[in-house]
Amino acid sequence: MQNDPRPQSPVNPLPPVVAALFLLIVVVELAFSAGARGLIGGPGAVGWRQQAIQTYAFNSDIFSWMIQNGIYPLEHVMRLLSFPFLHGGFTHALFSGVLLLALGKFVGDVFSQLAVLAVFILSAMAGAVVYGLLNPAQPWLMGAFPGVYGLIGAFTYLMWLKLGQAGAQKLRAFTLIGVLMGLQLTFGLLFGANTNWVADVSGFVAGFALSVFVAPGGWRNLRERIRHR
Repeated sequence: MQNDPRPQSPVNPLPPVVAALFLLIVVVELAFSAGARGLIGGPGAVGWRQQAIQTYAFNSDIFSWMIQNGIYPLEHVMRLLSFPFLHGGFTHALFSGVLLLALGKFVGDVFSQLAVLAVFILSAMAGAVVYGLLNPAQPWLMGAFPGVYGLIGAFTYLMWLKLGQAGAQKLRAFTLIGVLMGLQLTFGLLFGANTNWVADVSGFVAGFALSVFVAPGGWRNLRERIRHR
């Protein structure tokens, strides 16, 4: 029996949808960073980031205005889709991108490409909606963290299933989110409170809930559990 002559990669490739989301974050951030340093775009490029935030970032005051008046202009509704790809700076984008790659790789090895995209986008949107409804003192919301926390929710769901199948304590699946929220609390105490955790936690809950339906066999398994009860 002959061996397969094709070279084998030592690591599994990234799911294409995760690579595409990461690339979009990188391209946007590189444009802002290069513009701020005068490398592209001329003098006006220095303000690209602030202009983009004003136009595409989520704003809870604007969201509250839309709810109160029942008016939903497309230019403001689209903020729910665009805000995850805007970041306050290079470090913000870097941490978002690294977590996206790590969690997206794990979830993407199990979920379909469409399911990974749905979890990221819908979790980000859910995080923004809850953030907007609570209308915190800091109205602006930007960055991929709510969507990434949705992927953490999907990761937690997969671990929850795995531990359940092994007969282990299912609560251990929530270790990662517990550690991350603990770190956020610590940073908040050291460097000042940040209300973005509202969107992050909401994204996590949305990602966990969505995974019940979009995981392989998710809807079928859910119906079987309901029937057994």
